[in-house]
Amino acid sequence: MVAKTSTPQVFGRLEKFMEPCLLLTLREEESHGYELMEKLKEFGFEGSSADMANMYRILRNLEEKEMLSSKWEEGAGPPKRVYSITQAGEKLLEEWAALIRKNRARIDRFLTKFAENGEE
Repeated sequence: MVAKTSTPQVFGRLEKFMEPCLLLTLREEESHGYELMEKLKEFGFEGSSADMANMYRILRNLEEKEMLSSKWEEGAGPPKRVYSITQAGEKLLEEWAALIRKNRARIDRFLTKFAENGEE
């Protein structure tokens, strides 16, 4: 039996933030899944199995929408799917950056108000 917590949890609420992080990472250079997961640690993703599953779901979705392209690359070890950003993906990344800037201002206002109430 799982014990219930007395307060709501906010885990996973920033899940969608992985999308712009992937686009930005791929803007820097094309990469395969394992490399991408390692690079996402810079943005606070832990590399857990849930993060990996979410990452591959986002990659598939972005590729279906032609924001990314991929190709199989042969080399040492098994073939790897290597992802790269498309021109449409670059535009989506610009839109993400604009949205994040707008939300950063909202978050800053929230944190200021939170601190004013002696909660920090």
